[in-house]
Amino acid sequence: MSETSQLNILVVGSGGREHALVQKCLQSPLAGKVIAAPGNGGMASEVECFNVTVEDIPALVKLAQDQKIGLVVVGPEVPLSLGLVDALAEVGIPAYGPNQAGAQLESSKAFCKDFFARHQIPTAAYGTFTEVAPALAYLEEHPAPIVIKASGLAAGKGVIMAETQEEAIAAVKDMLEGDAFGSSGKEIVIEETLYGEEASIHVIASGEHFVCLPPSQDHKRAGEGDTGLNTGGMGAYTPTSKVTPAMQAEIEEQVIKPTLAGLKADGIDYRGTLYAGLMLTEKGVKVLEYNVRFGDPETQVLLPMVADDLVPVLLASAKGEALPAKLKFHEGAAIVIVLAAGGYPGSYAKGKAIHFPDTLPASSAIVHAGTTRDAKGSIRTAGGRVLGVSGQAPTLQAAVDLAYSVCDQIEFEDKYLRRDIGHRELNR
Repeated sequence: MSETSQLNILVVGSGGREHALVQKCLQSPLAGKVIAAPGNGGMASEVECFNVTVEDIPALVKLAQDQKIGLVVVGPEVPLSLGLVDALAEVGIPAYGPNQAGAQLESSKAFCKDFFARHQIPTAAYGTFTEVAPALAYLEEHPAPIVIKASGLAAGKGVIMAETQEEAIAAVKDMLEGDAFGSSGKEIVIEETLYGEEASIHVIASGEHFVCLPPSQDHKRAGEGDTGLNTGGMGAYTPTSKVTPAMQAEIEEQVIKPTLAGLKADGIDYRGTLYAGLMLTEKGVKVLEYNVRFGDPETQVLLPMVADDLVPVLLASAKGEALPAKLKFHEGAAIVIVLAAGGYPGSYAKGKAIHFPDTLPASSAIVHAGTTRDAKGSIRTAGGRVLGVSGQAPTLQAAVDLAYSVCDQIEFEDKYLRRDIGHRELNR
């Protein structure tokens, strides 16, 4: 990897993932100035934040030029799908994340499923539809339980697990005829229900070079025992013992390598994060979906486990250079618990004052997701997922105890959290 003098870094985004990325960049000896756009209340206490939205590609490019940025780290999927990396490349600024062509793996589930079929990547049987009649005909041949997905970006919420035929039919009509997910739901994917446990594999890619982060497991449902509505994620932990070293090797050989080779064959120079959502079925590993950025909340457990300086790795990926053969990780386990606003993922109140503990125990951290800083400098709630509380320890149980002890010291009105994050691993 090329040696370089200190770099000014811009992190794009405003959530817990981006706060974790800011903290990781600040630890790097390579980092000069670190800034964020638009940032949030927590990031604003650590770095300068600029009020530029993630959708405003020209303004983000201008900000990077004005601030003499040497590396842009793109957090969320929306600016990637809008071509931010391409626009930065035109002015010679390296950016971590895929170009617009590569981002289609996430921005269009239909594109992604067709890619799987073309390159023999194991996944659920499926059909894609833009009209109701053929979709309902497919449901007659493939009855519930079945999964209905909005093809476009829906902030992790555009998936309906239909247990009955009535639910499946209603979901199809809500998306294609109604306005359940706006333009994101005007094309849908209907796919077979896979059974097993989910796991996430995050890869940092540079063309066909890649390096894996430890396997993690997210908790998508709002309620304990994995009940209730799908959310952006209520907590995560790493590592998961379900992904054995043998299974990790299988995933790399049957999923990651053919994906990166397939992208290259399709003329896409893929750089950045490739995040595979996997179902570990009795018939082997199947890919549920790809995301083209770090997961949120998985980032909050993965980055603290990386013992190496991450900035040179992100820069090498952004420039399409060779990556290290592997990364060093800390021993033990990490967990993050999301503190949400009551009512999330439905409607919820904003603007509630947050009270934090005066000191944090060692190996714990608080990342801000949906927060803002008011005129007096106080932190208030500003989103559905408000904070992420993480803990690192030699065992998962110790990490769980540490993180929940911090959660109980944070106060805001209608605070909601799941008390069973990591339950599958703890019950093994």
